[in-house]
Amino acid sequence: MLLFSLAWQSLRNRRVTTLLTVFSIALSVALLLGVEALRVSARESFSSTISGTDLIVGARGGGLQLLLYTVFRMGTATNNVKYESFEEWSKHPAVAWTIPYSLGDSHRGFRVVGTNENFYKQYRFRKTRKVEFIAGRTPADFNEAALGSDAAEKLGYKIGAKVTLTHGIGAAGIMDHDDKPFTVVGILDKTSTPIDRSIYITLEGMSAIHVGWQGGAPPEPGEEVPSARLKKEDLKPEAITAFLLRAKSRIDTLRIQRDVNNYLPEPLMAIIPGVAMGELWSTVKYAEIALEIVGGFVVLVGLLGMLVAIYTTLNERRREMAILRALGAGPIKILSLFLIESLMLAASGCALGVGLMYAGIAALQGVVEKQFGLYLRWQGFQPEHGIYLGLVLGAAVLIGLVPAWRAYRNTLADGLSVRV
Repeated sequence: MLLFSLAWQSLRNRRVTTLLTVFSIALSVALLLGVEALRVSARESFSSTISGTDLIVGARGGGLQLLLYTVFRMGTATNNVKYESFEEWSKHPAVAWTIPYSLGDSHRGFRVVGTNENFYKQYRFRKTRKVEFIAGRTPADFNEAALGSDAAEKLGYKIGAKVTLTHGIGAAGIMDHDDKPFTVVGILDKTSTPIDRSIYITLEGMSAIHVGWQGGAPPEPGEEVPSARLKKEDLKPEAITAFLLRAKSRIDTLRIQRDVNNYLPEPLMAIIPGVAMGELWSTVKYAEIALEIVGGFVVLVGLLGMLVAIYTTLNERRREMAILRALGAGPIKILSLFLIESLMLAASGCALGVGLMYAGIAALQGVVEKQFGLYLRWQGFQPEHGIYLGLVLGAAVLIGLVPAWRAYRNTLADGLSVRV
């Protein structure tokens, strides 16, 4: 206990240097743990974007690509699924429900999704949460639309606003469907998923805006398009982009997947979302490792700052060390004193760093969720945090050996005589 008291008093006497050292270690630890929290939150946020769906079915191609354009609205499909195939699988005795997606259009940078009422009834995210409205209702007619919360906020649209869709995505759009505007009838509640950044219409609405198109090309100028005479029952889609599927029993999932992959009328592919998500994380694992390495180097820099702070005071403390030797303190106790100081600095920095990390999550949670759609979950203290902090403390002790050994050598040479 005497050595701990001496170490504490020594640090108090150098309080400015001590506080700066502790704060630098705290910032580096907060960054290290913050990167870990961000990595875990990103995984959970992406993984929880879709829940309760057993299979995603689309045209044969890459499984990861199918996951990205259906769930995350990233990229485009290489081919479509015939609507007759979708209806056949929807009526399959082992299928509980299906949710169709028809993609390919946009509005001012926001993806447009054609779907049906099952999307609002059956889609789940973050395990059990469902899609809900904060205003209005579900689109029912072919000229009605619902907005995700981010789309509504950034576009400034309210219930009753008119929306003109663009064929194509973003800057790649080739023409506006200005002859068939949609009326906003609903605005979805915030989900912090890609749902917020999309506009939703009915499948009949997606067919309506493409009436008269042949092979993906718009009608010729002057060609009559009977838009005024369109009726919902006449707008059965010819194809959709993909559909989500829930089996009545988990036992049927693999069997349905095999049957879809061997479907003879057209080449289809069914993927399990969790398996595809694992493939996604395997492609970005090197980025995660890079972030962890950067965090580790930041902590190392903080600890090197501690080394500099202790090492530069050695000459000032040579008389102090000599007096301790005269009072009976052996070289091992002198060495232990410096190691204890290093440990105290690192422990204080770790404690403050954990506090800063949680304070940062609390302060930035809403901002990050709003700006980037990334949900920072309050995780509490995790076993991984303990491992990281243990490594930091261990590294602090190892780095503290440098000034401790120098002080030990000084006490052997100096005695009570201080060299100036």
